[in-house]
Order: sequence, then structure tokens, then C-alpha cells
Amino acid sequence: MKIDYHIHTFRCGHAVGTVAEYVAAARGKGFVEFGFSEHLPLYWLPKEKREPGFAPLDEELPIYIAEVQQTGRENPDLSIKLGIEADFIPGQEQKLKNILLDLPLDYAFGSVHFLDDWAFDDPAKIEEYKKHDIYELYRKYFHHVQLAAASGLFDIIGHPDLIKKFGFRPKVPIDNLYQQTVKVIKENNLCVDVNTAGWRYPCAELYPSPDFLKLCYEYEVPITLGSDAHRPEQVGDGLDQAIAILKEIGYRQVATFTGRQRNMVKLG
Repeated sequence: MKIDYHIHTFRCGHAVGTVAEYVAAARGKGFVEFGFSEHLPLYWLPKEKREPGFAPLDEELPIYIAEVQQTGRENPDLSIKLGIEADFIPGQEQKLKNILLDLPLDYAFGSVHFLDDWAFDDPAKIEEYKKHDIYELYRKYFHHVQLAAASGLFDIIGHPDLIKKFGFRPKVPIDNLYQQTVKVIKENNLCVDVNTAGWRYPCAELYPSPDFLKLCYEYEVPITLGSDAHRPEQVGDGLDQAIAILKEIGYRQVATFTGRQRNMVKLG
């Protein structure tokens, strides 16, 4: 099966397109199962400190949920899943747990987009990279990913090596960081988001890298698929290429989710 479980809408503030427009795009590309994973509001910040355009407002979250559920009822021949992409912030685990427990989700992505108060994947904040030792930055980032995996809050780890987005790479090997992270993901029975958006950015590489995915396969970590679409026409982009890479590594199954329960189906 070819699925796309990582789709955003205009409600996140940095995408375009309604739920209905994404469904039409997915249907037009032959998808019968796909999921929305809108960003969770920036729950750890007071409202006055939330930068606009990063995530939906609190009041938009129930609207998003209702839109996905209603669109699912209107398209009974499609399997439209309701997901969320939640930022993992160390020290805010209980607050996030309380939020997620109240949502009728099929799956929850745990992603790291912030290191302290720096949104490191924001193009407007790219100059901040020059202030850091890149290896130490990677070490800190992957430590956050490991904490997210160990938190018990999520079903899927989103784009696990997002820190490479703008092409900043350590000059020394990072195999140890990959291996430590994959081990924690495995120990906590999580799934990895194979995310094609990396091909749209300066890193020009799948999230996560093939080397990371080879370790996932070695440790028997399941994978799911996502385009990280922020425009309707991006639904499914790059997934055929990603599936070819996964099959070359050895993967033959992909994870799907219903009511936060994982089910493995044939890949491709």
C-alpha cells in the first residue's frame, strides 16, 4: 500500500489549502488511505508569546478535527485518518499528555522543531546556525529526539533528522547519534516517519537519511510514509522514490494506524 500520513492545511499558518482540497488531490493521485497531521498549537507558550504562522491557534484545533471527521464521512470510499504533529518540549510532557488524551486521534507524530526557543527549521532564523558548533547542535537535537521517543506520548517520530534541513552538516561522522536514536525508538516501540520533504530543501535528502533507515531496518523499527505536504499538489510527492529506497534496504511493510493502534500492511 502507498499511503501519505503527513499532510498539513492552511490552518497551520504556513501552508495553503483546505482539508477538502487535499482530499481531492489525494483522490486524484489514486490514494485510498492518507492522513492529516496538522501541527498542535504551541501549547507550552503563553498566547502572547506564540509567533504567528508556526501552528494553529487554540480555537482552530477543534475546527480542524471536525473538518477531517466530516470529510471522512463524506468520502466513505476513502480511509482518511486524523493525526496531529506535536512538538516535543522537554519538561512539558504532562501538559502535552493531557492534551493528546482528549483528542480522537488515529496517530500522533512527535517532532522536534525547537531547541530551547530557537525554531531551527524556520528559514527566517537560519543565521542562528553560525553561532553553533554543528556537531554539538546535532548531538543536542538527537538527544531531544531520543527524549521524545522515550516519553510514551507518540506513535511516530516525525522526520527524525530534520536538523539537516538547510544543509549544515558536521565534519565528523554521526553514526553514533543515529544508532543511539534508533535504539531508543526501538526500545519504545515507535514508528519512523519516512518523509519526502527533505528533497524540497537544501539538504536534498530523504528524512531520515538512507543510513539512518538502514539502522531502522536492522533494529526492526517499522516505518510509515509522508510527503509533509503544505500545498495540495504536494500530496504524495516523492513517495515512489522513497518506497524504492525502502525496498532496496529490505522493507516490505508499512505501518498504518486506526485509533492509535498500529497495523502493518504490504509496502507499495
